[in-house]
Amino acid sequence: MAGSRYAYVRDFELADVALPRTYLVVRIDGKGFHNRHGFTKPNDMNALELMNEAARHVMREFKGHITLAFGESDEYSKLVSHIVSLFTSAYVFCWSKYMKTPLEVPPSFDGRLVMYPTSKEVRDYFSWRQADTHINNLYNTVFWALVQEGQKTEREAHEVLKGTVSADKHEILFQQFGMNYDKLPAFYRKGTTLVWAPTYDPGRTKPKTELRTLHVDIIGASFWTPCELRPPTLADDGLAYFERPDRLEADGLGASILNP
Repeated sequence: MAGSRYAYVRDFELADVALPRTYLVVRIDGKGFHNRHGFTKPNDMNALELMNEAARHVMREFKGHITLAFGESDEYSKLVSHIVSLFTSAYVFCWSKYMKTPLEVPPSFDGRLVMYPTSKEVRDYFSWRQADTHINNLYNTVFWALVQEGQKTEREAHEVLKGTVSADKHEILFQQFGMNYDKLPAFYRKGTTLVWAPTYDPGRTKPKTELRTLHVDIIGASFWTPCELRPPTLADDGLAYFERPDRLEADGLGASILNP
């Protein structure tokens, strides 16, 4: 068949090759299937942990190639399709571990690959994603407070928030609902960062690494600045304990990513 007169159609296939010596970022985005499963508003902890679990599975499969993931690495089309396919498979496989309702429709995710020339753009990319996490979560937190506790319709809640800035939203939460946004779980406010970190075993000449799940600031300098790394308070076994102490300790863990 390869030598048949129809084989010319392969001439239309392009070799999608990523640029050498660049940082590769693969971004995965869900395609709206959550609307069918009644996820808790404004945040569904189990659904978010399910996403984290799928991301952890991808990072373990690509250990040595993917160094950091944030949730809100050649021929790049194959790279993207492999990662997105693996993420989707892990999401479906782990659904019943985190969610009480059955999976009603097949989930789908799209993916894109972006190449960044220097570590500055990489850090700025993750800063952009975390800033977006804060903006969206603050809006959603106020919006659903107005709907669920303030007896507003969704249209009315949108009208209340139209034209407001961050300080206004904080004020609405505090004055009307007694809620201090800065006291909400970091899981929701800062998103989830997955990163490989060294373990502490005096008997080993070459330290092992473990996959850490973190809910920390990655816009400021502390995450990216080299420092003496401390052992985590608890081993991260991937269970849905979003307030675990080891998920809030991350100083210096990003340094090796920008300076491998």
